Amino acid sequence: MPKAVCVINGDVKGTVFFDQKDEKSPVVVTGQVEGLQKGKHGFHVHEFGDNTNGCTSAGAHFNPAKMDHGGPTSSIRHVGDLGNIEATTNGGITKVCIQDEAISLVPGPNSIIGRTLVVHADPDDLGMGGHELSKTTGNAGARLGCGVIGLAKS
Repeated sequence: MPKAVCVINGDVKGTVFFDQKDEKSPVVVTGQVEGLQKGKHGFHVHEFGDNTNGCTSAGAHFNPAKMDHGGPTSSIRHVGDLGNIEATTNGGITKVCIQDEAISLVPGPNSIIGRTLVVHADPDDLGMGGHELSKTTGNAGARLGCGVIGLAKS
């Protein structure tokens, strides 16, 4: 089965790996990000693999089903809604360890290959914050770092 990798650049840096046993299995997301402030940070797959204008050209959250924003375990969510990663110190290494059922590495409507992974400045409120941006972005703030998700050598 395919494996994927994303090298994150910007105000934060890191490398994130994606692994999927077969097309029915969840995708396991592992790796690390450096340079975040202590606390939770939104972690999303965005629709385009375009970083020509930094992270802004990556577009909105990857949302092929045209749903509202939600958390990774919500029945209503964008495919790209991976929730939060949490930094335990300022500027140190933040470990990433997520398992997600919606994203896929195999060709199809939920494939994330060629799209952009973005790390945000603020916590993702998982669509429940009551802010005007809660249902679109989780009010997760600025895009601190991003990279295109590409196929990795198996």
